[in-house]
Amino acid sequence: MKKIFLKHIIIITSLFTIIILFINYYSSAQAIIDQEYAVQSSKINQVIQTLENNKIELEELNASLDEDYLTRARAFSYVIEKNPSVLNNTAELVKLSKLLNVDELHVSDEEGILAYSSVPKYIGLDFHDGKQMRGFLPILESDNPDVYIVQEAQPNTAEEKIMKYVGVARKDKKGIVQIGLSPKRQLEAEQRNTYTYIFSRFLTRKDETFFAIDQESNTVIGYSDSLTEEDLQAYDFTQLQKYSSGDFVTLENETEKYVVTKEYNDILIGISISTEQLFANQWKTLLSTFCYLFFLQIIIVVLIMLLLKKKVIYGIHEVLQDLHSIQKGNLNTIVNVNDTPELKELSYGINNMVDRLVHSNDRISRIIDMSDIPLSAFEYQKDTQHFFITSRFKNLLEINDEDAEKLQTNPELFLKKLQHIQKHCLNVEENIYQINQNRYIKIHLSENDKGFYGTINDVTNTMLEKFHIQYESQHDQLTHLLLYNYFKEEAKQIIESQNNQTIYAAVMIDMDAFKGINDFYGHDFGDSYLKHFAQILNMMPKDHFLISRRSGDEFCLLIHHCQDKNEIIDYLNYLWHCVQSNPILSNDQQILFIKISGGFSCSQGSQASIDDLLSEADQALYEAKKKTKHHFKEYIK
Repeated sequence: MKKIFLKHIIIITSLFTIIILFINYYSSAQAIIDQEYAVQSSKINQVIQTLENNKIELEELNASLDEDYLTRARAFSYVIEKNPSVLNNTAELVKLSKLLNVDELHVSDEEGILAYSSVPKYIGLDFHDGKQMRGFLPILESDNPDVYIVQEAQPNTAEEKIMKYVGVARKDKKGIVQIGLSPKRQLEAEQRNTYTYIFSRFLTRKDETFFAIDQESNTVIGYSDSLTEEDLQAYDFTQLQKYSSGDFVTLENETEKYVVTKEYNDILIGISISTEQLFANQWKTLLSTFCYLFFLQIIIVVLIMLLLKKKVIYGIHEVLQDLHSIQKGNLNTIVNVNDTPELKELSYGINNMVDRLVHSNDRISRIIDMSDIPLSAFEYQKDTQHFFITSRFKNLLEINDEDAEKLQTNPELFLKKLQHIQKHCLNVEENIYQINQNRYIKIHLSENDKGFYGTINDVTNTMLEKFHIQYESQHDQLTHLLLYNYFKEEAKQIIESQNNQTIYAAVMIDMDAFKGINDFYGHDFGDSYLKHFAQILNMMPKDHFLISRRSGDEFCLLIHHCQDKNEIIDYLNYLWHCVQSNPILSNDQQILFIKISGGFSCSQGSQASIDDLLSEADQALYEAKKKTKHHFKEYIK
């Protein structure tokens, strides 16, 4: 009989072990695939978000620079109008180009011949020759004295050199007044929006690759460094579109990969990882599971065989009678059969089971407390007056032992405590409440005629992570100042909160000669230059200043809740004083004083538009840059 039981026990436990292994294998494989799809989808969405952000940044940069370059072209035209003799002196033109912070200055005659230039070898060129130069002929053909043309960066006619030209009409006579600049910043910004560059900014795992395909031409337009030419030739690009939900593909070189793709503006963006790398750790996990189950199987067989060595029949009827009594609801019945050690253990087990059943609430509370999950559960049944609550609630609600003891014995008082939290604490999200500066909890409370029940969770880490992500999305990565769009939203709210007794002002600030800083000291120092200025801005009083980086070297401020205009001017003077009092050391240890120009526009009451104020401040900034520089000027309405 012992051998028969042993044989059947081994067969049954072995069968269960195999079944569990198969279930574990397929469930873990599916979990790995689901997790990989979520990871790759998230990365593709990050690529798309990066493209959108870079596109917006590039558009804002181009608009800002075009406006700035047009201002310089008009300034050059103004100089010619007031002092035409400067055209006859090449050295003066070169000096003027440096003053205007441009690379080239050109002036044509009324026939479209380049008559004057800071680059002498260009003199004599005909604006009718070459696609690039012909683009400015409409200025000669127009009778509008304010006509202008801003060209996109392209090879110039003379030397095929990539340049950006801006032209305006000459004021004193017929002709074209033109400035030329090397578009380094715009080209660099465009480079940052290429797929290959963006892919290079992402950390990749072993055998993980990014790629982007133009679906119209069915060609690869970008891929990560880990993707080889051999891999590219092995892909069938016409079939990749169907992998938007993730799937496995066998390449022509017999390599199997898991691929996820997503369409974006006729571009198919995808990520692939080799199957070998995807399931690299699964076999290790499966082997450890097998060892654990095999060891568990041995223990079960041994224990059962030990029990079979003893007699188990004697005293069965007495045990059954006691169990029958327990089934009727007599939970106080004690099974006390001591005829054999087995029956004694069985009696103890039955009594222990009944005891656990009676004290199930305490056991559940201990189990929850033993886990790492910051959770407390509670339940109250009116008909039985049964009130159950796990002990961790006092830590989650941050109450002392004395108050916790009162709540544990009084369900009505406990319910009032939860309702008080729901009404008076800060509800940052649905069912989530802020207990103090360092703790957030989530309360699930369900009430009915029979009582109430629910849970309390500690969601502090989750909320802090959400707040961090929100901060990153609203602030400039370089200076940590507010992004322009969020600045305008907060500024609008501040303006609406103003009363008729307070005054406020929008301020536009532009760093003087910042292009020269970048060109001479490099863009890394240029970034340090911008961050240093941002630190100075952060020295301003927080209760009166709202600060933002608009783009490049332009910054926006809202000075608010002031009593009169003199207070605003005092704050601006203080800002300019702080700028002059906090120089920065260059790469070669030279002391550089940051120079800025600004314009501001004041208003009173709560009806002003922040867009209108910023536009007026921008006009004042333009006047400050043109006339005074290194100072600020008020917009006169």
